[in-house]
Amino acid sequence: MNKNIIKKLAKRKKKISKKLNKRDWTEQPTPMLKASNIQYEIDGRLQGISHGGIGLIHMLAKKTGLLKEIDKELELLKRHLPYHESDHVANMAYNILAGGTCLQDIELQRNNDAWLNALDAKMIPDPTTAGDFLRRFSQENIITLMDVKNTIRKKIWEKQPQNFKESAIINIDGTISETSGKCKQGMDISYNGKWGYAPLVVSLERTREPLYVINRSGNAPSHLDSARWVDKALDLTEGTFKKLYVRGDTDFSLTTHFDKWDQRCSFIFGMDARSNLTKRANALPETDWVRLEKLSAKIKTQPRKRPENIKLQVVKKRKFKRIETAYEHIAEFEYKPGKCQKPYRMIVLRKTINEFKGELLLFDDIRYFFYITNDWKKPAKQLVAFYRKRADHENDIEQLKHGVRAMDNPSDSLNANWAYMVITSMAWDLKAWYGLLMPYRALGLSIIRMEFKRFIQTFINIPCLILKSGRAIKYRIIGYNNRLQSMFKYFDFIRTVRVT
Repeated sequence: MNKNIIKKLAKRKKKISKKLNKRDWTEQPTPMLKASNIQYEIDGRLQGISHGGIGLIHMLAKKTGLLKEIDKELELLKRHLPYHESDHVANMAYNILAGGTCLQDIELQRNNDAWLNALDAKMIPDPTTAGDFLRRFSQENIITLMDVKNTIRKKIWEKQPQNFKESAIINIDGTISETSGKCKQGMDISYNGKWGYAPLVVSLERTREPLYVINRSGNAPSHLDSARWVDKALDLTEGTFKKLYVRGDTDFSLTTHFDKWDQRCSFIFGMDARSNLTKRANALPETDWVRLEKLSAKIKTQPRKRPENIKLQVVKKRKFKRIETAYEHIAEFEYKPGKCQKPYRMIVLRKTINEFKGELLLFDDIRYFFYITNDWKKPAKQLVAFYRKRADHENDIEQLKHGVRAMDNPSDSLNANWAYMVITSMAWDLKAWYGLLMPYRALGLSIIRMEFKRFIQTFINIPCLILKSGRAIKYRIIGYNNRLQSMFKYFDFIRTVRVT
């Protein structure tokens, strides 16, 4: 970052800081937002875009070798008249990063001359052409595209510090991708009465990257074909990470595969409270049960007074029924599933639950929750806490569904919608890689944990003038936010880095 840029950023920061400084205001006669004589004009010479961060994203996609690898491995077009496969894929992913929510939003960028100049493109595919491209995908093509992304992400993992490679936690879960369409091939009614698809998402906990997104018919059970994708995720992470962990809920306790996974990773899955397990838990002596205390949150500042629970007050006043966990105990025993050749560690969580009506205690109840694992070393309390953290995977799926909008199912077939999920989830991948390759480590980690919308607002929605001079495309930033200095440092870094 040259001295001139540093000077200009400091000047802008000083100017906005001066405006935002606390001061002793007197009574103001008019509202703060008092603009009245507003006029709109069109500049005859200069052109600009509101998504100036897209240039850095495009540099990232090129420097990592993603676009080149797509053209090398993905063969969907017999002739490139005029687009290549990478043009279609990048066009849909960049549309999401520019705030688009559907294929039709591509038309806004396609008719924006400044956007085309920013990417040095004569033209980009229109929404109809993008839809036709999605319908060209077979299942094998979609898997190839996921493998291409995983090839790139593995190279990025290799560039991370050594502590990053100590362990990898693979989360697996299913979800429902609802659709209001009636003519979409492969759609069906799910267990909860919603029409649509039932995607499976396998992700890496540390980076929140979706390693595999698999579209399935809406009536598919969560575990359908999941073992295959767990195996592929283990293949992907082996060799890079020293220790591998797999965790999932009761749908993924596939005992047929336990012995195989035991040789490759540590795992923990929920188990249904079947009668034989409940009988074993009831037979345990009381001395085997240990109280599970709730972990108190670490408060970095001064503790604050807890606010009144208004909802609870209403429930008590109107005498609604409610249940509360009184306390929890854990115990464990060896358990050998019928399809396994060896016993595994079964951890039992016993919840004592009180049922109230208003403030009147009706009765208490005992409920059991079972977790099976091949980890015999860690304390049971630690393993239960580790299992419960898999709930964060729900947030990753939520971001894919409502942040990236990868599961909006814009096309008319299962494979085409699957292809759309994989392509648009590349926007989330690029966000993760943006953070992983950020020279300032603390900021990089915060970008990885950042919600997609906030990432767009901070690092993409940067107003820029687009100037073409000689062989250079200049993004002249005309706005300001407090992350611009970090963005310029990242720009200097990404220009020189070689991932491939």
